[in-house]
Amino acid sequence: MAAMDDASLRVSDADREQAVAALREHLLEGRLTLEEFSERVDAALRAKVAGELARVQQDLPEAVTETAGSRRAAARFTTAVLGHVVRRGRLRLRSWAVAGSAFGDLDFDLRDATIDQRRTVVTVVATFGNVDIYVPEGVNADVGGITVFGHRREWGRDEGRPDAPAVRIRVLGFAGTIDVWRVPHDMRGSSYRDIIHSLDDRRRHLPG
Repeated sequence: MAAMDDASLRVSDADREQAVAALREHLLEGRLTLEEFSERVDAALRAKVAGELARVQQDLPEAVTETAGSRRAAARFTTAVLGHVVRRGRLRLRSWAVAGSAFGDLDFDLRDATIDQRRTVVTVVATFGNVDIYVPEGVNADVGGITVFGHRREWGRDEGRPDAPAVRIRVLGFAGTIDVWRVPHDMRGSSYRDIIHSLDDRRRHLPG
């Protein structure tokens, strides 16, 4: 009988956990965005054979090396005052960041952000303004804080994982609206308006 191809060998739970740990290190080194990390972890946990598990790491080096000197500057402050601001792209998050709106609207999209700490705190301040935070589904987004004469709302499925870094969103609102949108992977490329309408519609159709 011919020897079985290595790619066809069944993998164990320990193999999957090792792959997820490697992906987490690549995320912290800036090689993966939050959304890429979430998607690849999903694929790793579903993998049944070695070939499927290898594909989630095929474009990543085996050894993780420090490349902080070549990274972008950290995204510390993002504000919208008397206007509409969109902040997105390969933002670099470190241990903390601040997003604020005063009499304006801010779309703060973290799906393509990189993160180099196991925990990042994003402080969101809204004064007579609106802030929308977009995170990929599957990332540990923990939301808390205080709002006065305003709204703090969470949308989408809260399916964080213990193996994923935490993004803690701390809210301070006065007469403002702060919404956190957990965006499914299949909405990649959708406009913010489509994301909002879709997740709002999903909530209305939930049982109970």
